[in-house]
Amino acid sequence: MKRSGFADLPLHGGYVPAWLAERMTKLGTAIVESVLVHYGQAEFLSRLSDPFWFQALGSVMGMDWHSSGITTSVMGALKRGLNPRASELGLFVCGGRGKQSRKTPDELRIIAGKQGLDGDRLVRTSRLTAKIDNNCIADGFQIYLHSFVVAANGEWAVVQQGMNSGSGFARRYHWHSAKVRDFVEAPHTGIVGEPMGPIMNLVDLQAKPARDSLLAIARDGPDRALGQIRHLKMPRHHDVRAENVDLKRLGAVLAVAYERDLRDFADLLLVENLGPRTLQTLAMVAEVVHGAPVRFSDPARYSFALGGKDGHPFPVPLKTYDRAIEVLQTSLDASKLDGRDKCEGLRRLHQFVEIVEKRMEPVADLPALVKHEVAISPSLGGRTVLDDRRERGNGGTPAQMDLFQ
Repeated sequence: MKRSGFADLPLHGGYVPAWLAERMTKLGTAIVESVLVHYGQAEFLSRLSDPFWFQALGSVMGMDWHSSGITTSVMGALKRGLNPRASELGLFVCGGRGKQSRKTPDELRIIAGKQGLDGDRLVRTSRLTAKIDNNCIADGFQIYLHSFVVAANGEWAVVQQGMNSGSGFARRYHWHSAKVRDFVEAPHTGIVGEPMGPIMNLVDLQAKPARDSLLAIARDGPDRALGQIRHLKMPRHHDVRAENVDLKRLGAVLAVAYERDLRDFADLLLVENLGPRTLQTLAMVAEVVHGAPVRFSDPARYSFALGGKDGHPFPVPLKTYDRAIEVLQTSLDASKLDGRDKCEGLRRLHQFVEIVEKRMEPVADLPALVKHEVAISPSLGGRTVLDDRRERGNGGTPAQMDLFQ
């Protein structure tokens, strides 16, 4: 088996308010469906196994760009959105945090029975990935979240997260099945232990070479073992700073959204009449759907699509969020009636932003951008969890979803 990478994230408490959780479910599902329409299940599972793409996905959905809660909230949103449509989309999300993770074997066996898959093998795979990250890699992180995503043909990806209360960080681990094609042209996955083909049980006599390799990894220490694969380490600071963002790429998105001639042309590509703020969001959504892996090296940049629930880099603009969901869902619905051409608008938009990026020198002024977003926030229905706390202080009891449920 191959582990594709891992991410270190500051532990971050709090909750996901219902107003954001509902929108994350809708937008996340629409993004996944767009990837499926253009690239198929194998490509989505491969992208899900990339820690940088996963972080960009969570950021573009309005979660805090760097915190540990992004893992639980994104996988929870995908489970709520994809499972009711599993028979249509061919993807099933199992597990979750705590007690939900312990339901993974039963969920996998039910799915396997309906799809004609080897349920016992899927359960062994689920348990093995958890045990390797929890027990065989002595890095001090204890797994508390385990999500297993399986396609109707048996291909799978695992996203799981461990906690180290001493360091104040969580660590997210990504796996994908050997049959899934890689997200990049040159394979970027690392091998944990020697590949053993169909051997799944580390206590089996035939698995001695795998056990020996895992012991060698433990003796070498986690830094050497984990250094072989893609590693995303997020900073402790909550605000988005210039060093966290590729300012030229962000500048290209802003140019397309706000410079009149470019915006008019982008409107033609999408066949929509959009305001600049919605165009800014959709350009980043388009990159998550169609962008090459190299473009996800700065996941913080995607927080400029829909902000963050804690107000960094700015409050979540609910009107823009709803409009972006509407445009994306409308194009998906139209494509089911008229073919995939109706879904090509986002691809064309992404290609246009890349052309602007290459031919111009647009560099974002980050402080000015944040100031602008904060200034227009009230007109766009900007909201944060701080607003919810103020409402509770006035006697209100807004619905919320615990990050760690």
